[in-house]
Amino acid sequence: MSPSGRPLEGQKALVTGASSGIGAAVAVALARAGAAVGVNYHSGSEAADAVVAQIRSVGGEALPVRADVSDEADVVRMYDAVHAAFGRIDIVVANAGLQKDAAIADMTLEQWRGVLDVNLTGQFLCVREAVRRFMAQDTTLVSRARGKIVCMSSVHQQIPWGGHANYAASKGGVTMLMQSVAQEVAGQGIRINNIAPGAIKTDINEDAWDTPEAREKLLKLIPYGRIGAPDDVARAAVWLVSDDADYVTGTTLFVDGGMSLYPAFRDNG
Repeated sequence: MSPSGRPLEGQKALVTGASSGIGAAVAVALARAGAAVGVNYHSGSEAADAVVAQIRSVGGEALPVRADVSDEADVVRMYDAVHAAFGRIDIVVANAGLQKDAAIADMTLEQWRGVLDVNLTGQFLCVREAVRRFMAQDTTLVSRARGKIVCMSSVHQQIPWGGHANYAASKGGVTMLMQSVAQEVAGQGIRINNIAPGAIKTDINEDAWDTPEAREKLLKLIPYGRIGAPDDVARAAVWLVSDDADYVTGTTLFVDGGMSLYPAFRDNG
């Protein structure tokens, strides 16, 4: 870490799905650590503009950039815009994701494809473009790695989740995508890892924590005894893309308060 406490000083980053929730927290945290940040959003530019304004208010550099991560041409345009603004890209956090929940007997093909298109194909498109950009640009003096990628997975990459088969399948796919790419590109100095959040207090899962009854039920699944905040994930992302984690690639960092430890077995099942 630099003496100023800004371990990403001089680096250029792109965060997808960065207009709210975990993505917004990651974008702000990267900026506070010294990076210039492309703030991707799909719709609702006002929220993205607010994240950019927050970053700029503390002296950071940020750019809002609209793109649908499931659209190949949109992804290329997004990278072009960030590269044009910042001159290079050193860090990509592929965070954009969604849920379309249904029991398996009721799940439509549109619900299945909609989630896989964004959560898995979107990660593929963003990871592929990141690798292409890293390979095409000169090595950097601001980072030991040629480029760093963080995929946003979920505890449901390993915990089955009835009623959410599309979501769980997408996150399991992200894990194998990340590991396969990490194996392939490590020799080129590119690091790629997952963050697997557990229960994080965001709008996407508000119904799981917005009442005392729902909160109590959720906390039974979290050994550490609290619901996570977006900043918990953001701090993990900063570490993973910093030189402090330079020997870390192809791994998943669970940020879940122990949810992936199968807490129902705490009392011998």
